[in-house]
Parts: sequence; C-alpha cells; structure tokens
Amino acid sequence: MTLIKSISGIRGTIGGAPGNALTPIDIVKFTYAYAATLPQRKPAPNGERYKVVVGKDARLSGDMVEQLVVGTLISCGIDVVKCGFASTPTTEMAVLFAKADGGIILTASHNPRQWNALKLLNDKGEFLTAAEGQAVLDLAASENFDFAPVEALGNIEEEDFTDKHLDAVLALEAVDVPAIQAAKFKVVVDAVNSVGGIIMPRLLKRLGVECICLNCEPTGEFAHNPEPLPKNLVDLSETVVREKADLGVSVDPDVDRLAFICENGEAFVEEYTLVSVADYLCELAQKAGKPIATVSNLSSSRALRDVTEAHGGTYYASAVGEVNVTTLMHKVGALIGGEGNGGVIYPTIHAGRDAMVGVALFLSNLAHKKMKVSELKKTYPPYFIAKNKIELSDSALIEKILSELKKVYAAEKVNTIDGVKIDFEARKEWVHLRKSNTEPIIRIYSEASTMERAEALGNEVIAVAKKIIG
Repeated sequence: MTLIKSISGIRGTIGGAPGNALTPIDIVKFTYAYAATLPQRKPAPNGERYKVVVGKDARLSGDMVEQLVVGTLISCGIDVVKCGFASTPTTEMAVLFAKADGGIILTASHNPRQWNALKLLNDKGEFLTAAEGQAVLDLAASENFDFAPVEALGNIEEEDFTDKHLDAVLALEAVDVPAIQAAKFKVVVDAVNSVGGIIMPRLLKRLGVECICLNCEPTGEFAHNPEPLPKNLVDLSETVVREKADLGVSVDPDVDRLAFICENGEAFVEEYTLVSVADYLCELAQKAGKPIATVSNLSSSRALRDVTEAHGGTYYASAVGEVNVTTLMHKVGALIGGEGNGGVIYPTIHAGRDAMVGVALFLSNLAHKKMKVSELKKTYPPYFIAKNKIELSDSALIEKILSELKKVYAAEKVNTIDGVKIDFEARKEWVHLRKSNTEPIIRIYSEASTMERAEALGNEVIAVAKKIIG
C-alpha cells in the first residue's frame, strides 16, 4: 500500500492502514487541512462563505472518496458544488464558472485502478503554490482540527460543467471550426473507460468529426494500462488502420494528457502533441505580428524550442511539475506551454493541461495544412528521449553526484533550477538528472537525434556518475 504526500495533493492506493494508503482517515485529514487553510490563500470568500467545487474521474473508488471529501468540506462550513464525472480541465474551469474559492479534483491521473488522489486548486482553478501546498501538509500532520457547529454547516449543489467547458473551447479564435467541419475527419477515441468517454466524443461531434469510440464507457474498469504510451495503445492503433481513420486520440483517465496515433497506426509520440499545437499557434502569432514565447519543463523535448525559434519566438524552460510550468508561463506571458507527457496548456482559455483544447487546436492545424498526420509529423525536428535511472543505497550520494557533474561538464550549458541539465548545444543534445522525491534514485532523461545516440548519452553520464562515487 502506498500514500504519497506532496505540495500538489495526496495520492495513494485504496485500502490498508491510515498513513500507509489513501484511507478514509487520510482523506478527511487532508480535506480538512485544505479547507482550514482557505483563508490563508484567500482572506475573503467571493460570496457569503467559501465555496469549493469537487469533480472526479470514473475510477472505482470515486464515489467513496467524493462522499468523504464533500462531507468534510460541508462540516467545515464550506459550500460545495459537485461536478460529478468531470475531466481535470473541466473541474479547473468550473472553479471560474462557479465563482468558487477553490477546487478539489478526485483523480490519480494515469495511475492504475487501485489508486486515487486529491488534487488541490486555488480560486483561479490552478494548482496551489509550493508554500500553499506545504501549509496544507503541515496542518494535516498536526491534526489540530476544529469543525463547524450545526448551524454553520455548508450546503451542496450539483452542476455539470462539461458543455460550458466545450463552449469555451469552441469559442477560441484559434479553433477553426468551419475548417475542421469541411475536412470531414474520422477519428478514433480511446478514453480508457473514464470521463474522456463523456467529453471527447461530445467535442468531436460539435466539431463535425466522425467519432469511433473505443473504451468510452465511464465504468472505471480501465481496459489497459491508463498511461497513454504507445505500448498501451495497440488496440487504438489497430482500430485506426482498420477503420481507415485520419487520427487516433488517446487520453488518460482525467483527460489532461493527450497522445495521437497517425493514420498508418504509428505513434505521433506524446512529446510532439505540444510541439504540433505550438507550431500552429506560433504560425498564427507570427502572421499577426504578435510576440511569441513558449514554455515546457526541462525534461521535455528540444523540438518545442526549435519550432518556437523558427517562428521568431523565445523558448523558456521551467522546473518539472505543472505548477512550475504555469508559473513561468504567467511570468513571461507565454502563448503556449505544457509538458512532454502530452500536456497542452493554452492560457487564453485557462492555465491547465487540457486535452480538449489540444485536440481542437491539433485538428485546426491539420485542416489548414491539408496533410496526413504522418506527413505532419515529418515536418518537425526528429528527436528521441531515453529514460534511465541510477539506484543508490545511500541518498546522500545523490547530491555528491549532481554537484560533481556540474564541474565535469562545466564547459557545456548547465541548468540547475531542477537537478542538473546539461545542454550539448553543438550537437543539439541534452541530459537531465533529477533526484526522486520518493526513492533513493536519480532519474536520467537524455535526448538526441536518434534513440541509439540518446541511450549512449545517458549511459555516458551514468558511467561518469559511477566514477564519481567510486
């Protein structure tokens, strides 16, 4: 059994002992702490009292977790708006639609069925800052609880925000609905039997796209490993080819990550979801003479930087983590940003990863380019990322390795905002080393123009690290 506590919320497996899994006691403790720290984040509520929206994906433990979270919030004197089945981006936008003071998303994202989590939002529908998240963790650990008296209990209302979310997506200037409708696309959607099966077909229908549904019943019985990686999308690839579809769309259980399958059944590759959407938006901005800035995290593909600079823009890299990406996006006024895991963040609509926005913008690009998806992929710089790790019995050695590597590669471009990233500019290659927050390991991502070269670069740095520790 597992319970992971972090500044962005708590995540764990269902069942087991308190403190070692996501049990009812842990859910109540952390929900209370989130509620009790609301005045620190927002001194006064938007209405007479604080209001929080609660949305959930379709995983099996959703009803149980929802009842505990909602019951705890109203016992703290907070009004609750239940969104029911809702994607993560829908719940984020619901905070704005409902003029709420915060939100809690019940989803363990791409984790398997036995997992669930509480993701915590501020009044802008964005994840809490590190300091705000730490305040929640500290109060939960103290168990210094004080619930509201009976006359001050909160109220519950229910509202489905799915169509309001889709209205906002379709209203985006960059989403060319007439062009998509005219293209008469056929798309296969694999929603892994979660909430993507509710919202994604509805979006495609409104875009005039023929939608073939695969695993679109929100039963929570995930049809395969829910992380949208090529090895988990064999059925989707085969269906795209069999149905002669233009595109395959895969989303994770809470629909904030997005991966595409080309018409020939090959993976478009998750890293290129953001790259392709950014290319389209940068092209529009360049034609309009608008400034261009893009953001992704240090472990994401260099292809975004290449595409951005090709359009005369500036690329920025953040520390890993969605809140770090969005914080930097706000700072530099980014046009588009996200993560290499298929997360597209388009701040014109809201500052959160949104697969619906990603699909609408991707189809707009495809309609304008009038080419097959596999042909579109070939227009982007070819990069490959290898993922490795170093396991250490002594976690103190991690800092030694990271510190010494900065010296070994001092002649290269070194970034230390999150671990150590070494850019080999002349070769357009990089390697990024980060220590895990939960295990005594160093994660090593390396990128190059071929997978063989990416693997070799990772192994080269691993060899240097092993030499450092003797």
